[in-house]
Amino acid sequence: MNATLTIDKAGRIVIPKAVRDELNLTAGDTIELESEGECVTLRPSNPASRLIRHRGIWMYRATGKQITVEDINRVQSDINEDRSRRLLSGDFE
Repeated sequence: MNATLTIDKAGRIVIPKAVRDELNLTAGDTIELESEGECVTLRPSNPASRLIRHRGIWMYRATGKQITVEDINRVQSDINEDRSRRLLSGDFE
């Protein structure tokens, strides 16, 4: 996408909504700025993962880091233990 952006008096620019949506950028996210000569590059800083809703399903936002099988197994084990603990205690909320 190409766009012409205007800098306001405070030196701010607005990233177009289509770009923010495509990159899953939300308020509070950080962006790295790199400049070389007359070229300026903005790049998301890959903040910590957070849940986003995608097609009605809650998912973790991608961070660009690969997830290992061990990571998945550990999270699944934690979920199963928590579920068992709640079922045994009668806490279904």
